[in-house]
Amino acid sequence: MKRELKDTIIGELGEKLQEYPHFYLVDITGMNAAATSKFRRECYKNEVKMVVVKNKLLHKAFEASEIDFEPLYVTLKGNTAMLFCNTANQPAKMLKGYEKEGIPCLKGAYAEEGIYVGADKLGELMSIKSKNEVIADIVALLQSPAKNVVSALQSGAHTIHGVLKTLGERPE
Repeated sequence: MKRELKDTIIGELGEKLQEYPHFYLVDITGMNAAATSKFRRECYKNEVKMVVVKNKLLHKAFEASEIDFEPLYVTLKGNTAMLFCNTANQPAKMLKGYEKEGIPCLKGAYAEEGIYVGADKLGELMSIKSKNEVIADIVALLQSPAKNVVSALQSGAHTIHGVLKTLGERPE
């Protein structure tokens, strides 16, 4: 491979590292063409961009980045695919379905400004909440006290109404 082509690839990887806030490094060793194609379709369906990379070029892109990716250097062995995404837990949910087969398996990840190394971190990555999930949780928490107040007022109104009705129907 010519030097100019390598520099272009390193530059493109650097752009992707800046464009996407999260990425996963996945070991795809042992995947045949059909399995790879199926995995790519699933990535596309889940809005995850899959790129197969050369480890040395990725290492150089990591070094050129402003972020310190040094803990991920140990994962750069074998066949590596990068899964770029905007939602931190989406690739983890996808990889969970492949956990029994073992291929593809998680090598490492950069999600929510944290570095995760090893396949055992898949559970932690799945538990990361997306922005929309956090907003939904906050809205639910804010609505809960208001619902309780409205419910208490409504039940109190029914009680008072019942007492007044009973008193009104009572013979004098």
